[in-house]
Amino acid sequence: MKVEIYSDIACPWCYVGKRRFERALAAYPAADTVEVVYRPYQLVPEASPQAEPLEPVLRRKFGDRITEMNGRLAEIGLREGIAFDFAAAQSVNTLLGHRLLHLAETEYGTTVQAALKNALLHAYFVDGGNVGDAGQLTELAVTAGLDRDRVTAYLASDEGTAEVQDRIAEARAMGVTAVPTFVFEGKWKVEGAQEASTFLQILEQISAETAATAAAPSTADDCADGSCAI
Repeated sequence: MKVEIYSDIACPWCYVGKRRFERALAAYPAADTVEVVYRPYQLVPEASPQAEPLEPVLRRKFGDRITEMNGRLAEIGLREGIAFDFAAAQSVNTLLGHRLLHLAETEYGTTVQAALKNALLHAYFVDGGNVGDAGQLTELAVTAGLDRDRVTAYLASDEGTAEVQDRIAEARAMGVTAVPTFVFEGKWKVEGAQEASTFLQILEQISAETAATAAAPSTADDCADGSCAI
C-alpha cells in the first residue's frame, strides 16, 4: 500500500498528524507492506525567505485567537510527545526544505525522507530553527543520513525546484486545499490529523478493499486488439 502525505513544514497539525499516523502504522500488522512518501505543499508560498518570529505573523492573520489556538495545540502536542514552542518558532519560506525532502526521497529513499521530515518539523516547532537557512538545513540533512557534499551543492543550485513546484501544483489540481492530507493508493483521500485509531481503521479498511478488488474475477479480455490491460 502506498500512502502519500501532503504536508508543509510550517504546519503544526502536520507534525501532530505524522505522529498519529506513525502510531497507527506501528499497530498495523502489515506495516512492512506500506510505503509512506511525503509530498510538498506550501500554505504560504509567498512567505519571506528571511526568517522572522512566528507569533507576530500568526497574530496578524488570526488576531487574538492565536493565543487560544496555540495553547490548544501545545496541549495536543504534549500528548503526542511534541513540545511545541511557538514563542521561539520562526516563520520562513519552506521551499528549500521541500526541495531537500525531494532529494531525500529520490536519492536516499523514503525511510531517510521520513527521518528528515521529522528533523525539519522538530527544528521548526521545538528548537526555533530557521528551516530557510541552507547551513541549518545541511546539518539537519546530514543527521538524517544525507551526504554533506551532495546537500551543499544541491542547495546552492536550483536543482529540484521545478519538480517541487510541479508537485505542489498537482496537489492543488487534485483538490488538496489543506494539510495534512493523506492519499492512499492514489485514490482514497483523508484530510486532517486524525486520531491514531482512525488511521489504523483506515489502513485496515483499504487493505481489505484492495484485497477484495484483486481477488475479483476479470470480465474483460486482458490482452486483445494489440494491447494488454493492467
